[in-house]
Amino acid sequence: MYDIIIIGSGAGGATMAYRLADSGKRILVLERGDYVPVEKENWDSIEVFEKNRYTTTDFWLDKHGKPFRPGMHYNVGGNTKFYGAALFRLREEDFKEIKHYGGTSPAWPIQYEDLKDYYLEAEKLFHVHGKRGSDPTEPFDSEPYPNPPLPHEPRIQEIVDELTNYGWHPFELPVGVNFEPHKTANAPYTLDRFDGFPDAAERKGDAHLCSLSKALENPNVELMTNAKVLKLNTDSTGKKISEVLIEQNGEIKIVTADLVILSAGAINSAAILLESKNEQFPNGIANSSDQVGRNYMFHQNTALVALYTEPNPTKFGKTFGVNDFYHANKGYEFPLGHIQMLGKSDEHQIKADSPIPAPGFTFELMAKHAVDFWLTSEDLPDPENRVTVESGQIKITYSENNQKGHELLKAELIKALKASGKFESFLFKGFYFSKGMDVASPAHQNGTTKMGTDPKTSVVDINCKAHDLENLYIVDGGFFVSSGAVNPALTIIAMALRVGDYIKNQILR
Repeated sequence: MYDIIIIGSGAGGATMAYRLADSGKRILVLERGDYVPVEKENWDSIEVFEKNRYTTTDFWLDKHGKPFRPGMHYNVGGNTKFYGAALFRLREEDFKEIKHYGGTSPAWPIQYEDLKDYYLEAEKLFHVHGKRGSDPTEPFDSEPYPNPPLPHEPRIQEIVDELTNYGWHPFELPVGVNFEPHKTANAPYTLDRFDGFPDAAERKGDAHLCSLSKALENPNVELMTNAKVLKLNTDSTGKKISEVLIEQNGEIKIVTADLVILSAGAINSAAILLESKNEQFPNGIANSSDQVGRNYMFHQNTALVALYTEPNPTKFGKTFGVNDFYHANKGYEFPLGHIQMLGKSDEHQIKADSPIPAPGFTFELMAKHAVDFWLTSEDLPDPENRVTVESGQIKITYSENNQKGHELLKAELIKALKASGKFESFLFKGFYFSKGMDVASPAHQNGTTKMGTDPKTSVVDINCKAHDLENLYIVDGGFFVSSGAVNPALTIIAMALRVGDYIKNQILR
């Protein structure tokens, strides 16, 4: 018997454990995977991207019922072990209603001010480097970022200067990196293999190192790995979670606690709730609103690789972003989205993503000249974009929306790059290629257990407590009402700190 069970050790679950660790309560963190092994393959792009060494071997279904292997990582620290650690606050306007080319982004039941202090704490906790005020859309904060911005390498600085001369406003990207070695680190330090790679040097600001490892220093906090949650059972009243049914190494077990915090990620949390249906909740627990699994969002994302005349010897290029089109601006009636840099690609990643090589040139040569961009536009909530479970298998029914704004954003970036005069060249003739992210790439998943004040139209309240249950909190990307156009991780972390304070001060006292 535990006081608190936390399901999942990613951005939400690990941070909840960190926040509640000093409560003195007996806390169990359940993680369906294990620790990511520290090995040379961590930085091998063939192993990571071609062989999918670290992704789940589970198969999900798309809207047509076709199986696919998702890019999900089940391990201690969750997907943050593999993310690019770009840690943004949502803009103040993101919490309000915004009109887009594809429809309307609804208002949240909370405002930016409700998370402001927790955003700052989250930036400190995850070692964020940045320059306050360099992003013209960033909410004001009198305190600087906890750490100075990461410097631009020479080739990246040239591109920053070119875009500035073009009239854009590149800013220092907020990135979570800890330059102090973690006590468990046993690999040489490098800031190179980053986006999509696990960090063998353990310098990336991930949930395992920044939150969970600190929580586990407390004797009242326990981590159980290889423990997949199968179902949540309720008591006879249907008002409380009474049991958590898990499978660990082929054995079925039951664990119990007074309070349950579900932080398995927007997709898997919804699946667990739906699989936990019973007499009181025939459509799944916490689902009297029929909103569990609905409104699934993961942004309109595109990786764009531009091939310049000049070589790009950069080791770490993920140091700037552009938000000139984040709001309606520059002649556009509606927002287009956000642009940031990606980690430097190599020939194996180019080969995997390029439709064809530039005529007469090898992938290795292309990689030497490549500059990598990531474009994000807002994904709008649609109740028909949803997570369901069919015979125990997760199904993602999803149709794209708000595509016009995203295509306009991509066109603006290509136009700006060509204006430099170094992109449009004899060597590659302005050659670029891009790859959109589909349902197999659920990196920014959110929206499946949305927050609201009306139990008839939402799943959790403003403190992430399930409307239908007295002792269940859902703290991961599922609470998002709208997706914004920046990476969701920092908002999940900040919300976990906020909900943790609420639980400590209002529930556990």
